[in-house]
Amino acid sequence: MSDEKAGQPGTARKHTALPKAQILIEALPWLRRHNGKVVVIKFGGNAMIDEDLKAAFAQDVVFLHQAGLKPVVVHGGGPQINAQLDKQGLVSEFKAGLRVTTPEAMDVVRMVLAGQVQRELVGLLNQHGPLAVGMTGEDARTITATKHSPEIDGEVIDIGRVGEITAIDTGAIEALLADGRIPVISSIARSADDHHVYNVNADTAAAALAASLGAETLMVLTDVEGLYADWPHSDEVISRLTVSELEKLLPELSSGMVPKMEGCLHAVRSGVGTARVLDGRVPHSILLEIFTDSGIGTMVVPDRQSGGAA
Repeated sequence: MSDEKAGQPGTARKHTALPKAQILIEALPWLRRHNGKVVVIKFGGNAMIDEDLKAAFAQDVVFLHQAGLKPVVVHGGGPQINAQLDKQGLVSEFKAGLRVTTPEAMDVVRMVLAGQVQRELVGLLNQHGPLAVGMTGEDARTITATKHSPEIDGEVIDIGRVGEITAIDTGAIEALLADGRIPVISSIARSADDHHVYNVNADTAAAALAASLGAETLMVLTDVEGLYADWPHSDEVISRLTVSELEKLLPELSSGMVPKMEGCLHAVRSGVGTARVLDGRVPHSILLEIFTDSGIGTMVVPDRQSGGAA
C-alpha cells in the first residue's frame, strides 16, 4: 500500500481510547436508573485501613455524587478502635460477638470514630471539592438507641454501652443531601432513656438509615467476595438472592457475616430497592458493582423480583 493511499480519507485508524468509550456507554443505563437516588454505603473492612483503597473509595463516592446520585456514607472503625484501646492499656473483650464497651472504652470509641476515622474520610472526599460533612448518630438525634442486652443460653449478658437502634431521624441528612453534600456518619447513637451515648453496629446503622431514607440501594463493603454458597467447602459466590432465600441461609452463616446480611435483609424488607455486599479489597468495587452489567459481590432483592438487571 502506497503512502498516498494510506493517507486517504476514511482509512481506519486504531483508537486506543475506544474501550473507555465502551465502558462509559455501558454505564449509561445505570446512570439514568440511579440518577437522583439515595445510595447508602457502609465503609469498612480492609478498604478502611489500606491507603490506596481509601483513596479509591473516596473517588468512587465523589463519582457517584457527580453522576447525580446521593451517596450517604456510614462507618465504624473496629481496627482503629482496637489500636487505640491497646495504646491506652484497655483490654478488648467480646461477648456474643459484640465488643464489651465500658464507659472508658466508649470514650475511646467516640474519639476514634468521630475524631479520627470520620475526619480522615471527610478529608479524602473534600480533596475533590467542598462536599463531605461529618456527623455522628448523636447529631440532631439522627440515631437513637437503648442498651442492648443479648442472651447466651438463656442468660442476659451485660456488654456495656452497646446500643440497639430504636429510632432514626433523617432530617439533618436530608438537609445535607438537598444542599448537595455527602453526609459521613459515625455509628454512635444517643440514648433513648438516659444520658449516655451508645456504640452501635455500623452494618445495622447503615441498614436502618437506608430504610428510613428510602434509599435505592444499600452497599456494604467487607473483606470477602460476597456471600458464599457453601463456605468453607466452596468459594462460589451467590451473585443474587431474594430476602426469603437469605432468611433461610442466615442460621448457617459465620458470625461476621450475620450483621451484614441481617442488615441487607432489614433494608430490602423495609423498601430499599437492593442491598449489596461487596469486596472492599477490590479497588473501585462500588463503581464496578453499580455501573457495569456484570457487577460483583452478592445482591439481595425483594421476593417479587425475579431475573433481570437491578
